[in-house]
Amino acid sequence: MTLACSDIHRLVTILFLNPFMSQVEIHLEKPGKFREQTGEIPELPQDHARVRIRRIGVCGTDIHAFHGRQPFFEYPRILGHELGAEIVEINGDSDFKPGEAVTLEPYLNDPNSPASKKGKTNCCESLQVLGIHCDGGMRPLISVPLKKLHRAATATMDQLALVEMLCIGQHAANRSRISPGETALVIGTGPIGMSVLQFVRAVTPNVIVADLDESRLAFCRDSMRIEQTIRITRETNMDRELRDRLGGELPGTIFDATGNKQSMAGTFDCISHGGTIVLVGLFQGDLSFNDPNFHRREVTLMSSRNATSPEFGQVIKAIEEGKIDTDPWITHRMDLSDVPSQFESVTGDSGLRKAIIHLDD
Repeated sequence: MTLACSDIHRLVTILFLNPFMSQVEIHLEKPGKFREQTGEIPELPQDHARVRIRRIGVCGTDIHAFHGRQPFFEYPRILGHELGAEIVEINGDSDFKPGEAVTLEPYLNDPNSPASKKGKTNCCESLQVLGIHCDGGMRPLISVPLKKLHRAATATMDQLALVEMLCIGQHAANRSRISPGETALVIGTGPIGMSVLQFVRAVTPNVIVADLDESRLAFCRDSMRIEQTIRITRETNMDRELRDRLGGELPGTIFDATGNKQSMAGTFDCISHGGTIVLVGLFQGDLSFNDPNFHRREVTLMSSRNATSPEFGQVIKAIEEGKIDTDPWITHRMDLSDVPSQFESVTGDSGLRKAIIHLDD
């Protein structure tokens, strides 16, 4: 008798990956402390897939959680929501196959919620994000709903671990409805800011980037071909700087990806009349602005949270068509077993753009 590949995968799963076996997991026990411990391999409910995690992208959310600065977060928690994975077993009717490479949409929403019914699954009232509100991917095997899997034809595991981050940029750009030829300002060139930059630049070439860090701005100029950059200092007057560069005008759309209260509040003084502000970053606290200034400009103010399912497909397609070059992004790597000892030093490195965690192949 000849066994199909899917039968072989299922046989291996039955023999070696039953739910009563254990696996090594990395828990963020409290701010500043990871701990390695043994946990059970998750069960496989109906309409779920068990996947083997291959790569994990380290997100700003993970870094904030490590330092105790992440909103909507409780300890202990297994981090990891930027995931490149391989399907091991499927429970339910699906055209997915064991062995396929996938990325995970880590936003577990209630399909009956008002937001989900509007198609805004990214901000469902009862949203649970893997690695933030519930345990994520810093472990070899997890079970996830089939509808949250996105397959890849040619994307590598490294690239799949970047998809969720890039989707946040895609969502912010989509949400802004920026027009071709419009001038945009992107403030903050961490990974999220650069992901926003990728997709805004696909709509308009007229993009200005601002940041405190000259090395990040140099990366934007050299690797992302951004001509207009502004290094922000204590002496920087953004209104005057922007008007000098734009012939007396101000940008029509501003994306703030800093998560910094002062920077976010400052966008209200730098936006053109009739313009749009998109706040991609967030911080723990209240944001205030001058109401007459807001009204006289008739500003459209938006938050941008996570991404929707179609945007995962858009980003994977852009990667596989070569429209996004992911090679310059990854600057640091570590194995899962090294996370407790290396996470702080790796994520604190001044040259960090993106760190990737490897699980044994």
